[in-house]
Amino acid sequence: MVQWDGIEAFIEVVRLGTFAAAAHQLNVSNSHVSRQVAQLEQQLGLPLLYRTTRQIHLTDAGERYYVHCRELLDGFREAEAALQSQQASPHGVLRLSCATAFGERFIAPLVNDFLCLHPQLELRLHLTNRQVDVIDEGYDVVIRMGTLQDSSLVARRLANRREFVVASPDYFRDRPHPHSVAELSHHRCLIGSRDLWRFDIEGVHREVRVQGTWQANSGPALLDAALKGLGLAQLPDYYVMPYLASGRLIEVLTSFVCKDAGVWAVMPQHRQHAAKVRQFIDYMVEHLPAQLDRASTNPVES
Repeated sequence: MVQWDGIEAFIEVVRLGTFAAAAHQLNVSNSHVSRQVAQLEQQLGLPLLYRTTRQIHLTDAGERYYVHCRELLDGFREAEAALQSQQASPHGVLRLSCATAFGERFIAPLVNDFLCLHPQLELRLHLTNRQVDVIDEGYDVVIRMGTLQDSSLVARRLANRREFVVASPDYFRDRPHPHSVAELSHHRCLIGSRDLWRFDIEGVHREVRVQGTWQANSGPALLDAALKGLGLAQLPDYYVMPYLASGRLIEVLTSFVCKDAGVWAVMPQHRQHAAKVRQFIDYMVEHLPAQLDRASTNPVES
């Protein structure tokens, strides 16, 4: 009979890319992991990995075996999560990821408030504008904005979010307002982390690629550039509402606003019932909308 230790070692080697990283994750020696994988291959009678001095690659058999083993591991974790959900108090390590600027301004303060209520929890918060792999990188929850792509992950809406295309009156002093998405090609567009802007066109959600000479992966920097007349920007409500009210920014393309640009908690299926995940998301659903509403009435300093 194939031993579970060998399967677990094999999964971690593939997921993390090296025997050393797998050994560190499992809190065993490199030689132990290597021996476990070798014994697994011997029991199966097939090589699962190609090994070189620098890289590890799956064989065809290894790739098929890995897919089934991951499903098996997810089943075990789901069973563990079901037991954890019966506990009144969340515990363990809460692993989160979120976009940098949004995470710094909104998510991190609420996470810290949640930890004050549950000091037994440990936190690993990773702020990055890179789209992380929720499962392979081991996150419990990832906060994402916009319209989600279909996937095997579980998602729950935390708050609503509307995006505006805006520019300053100075920018429009010597150029007309755009009245269609196609007219964006005649304007200077200020680009954030992505050069794709979201719109609803004839009832269909679309992402439109824009061009410009200015780009930064920072919401406050993007807002500042728009206020100073450098071009058009697409920004969420909590950045622009005070400036729209004061007239320092003008909204355009209002009939194409994307109506499903929410804030989402995304998680693996086997983690959604864990007490730490379930209670954290409940807390965010209760408190994040009010946090965003307050931001919509207070200008961002720029």
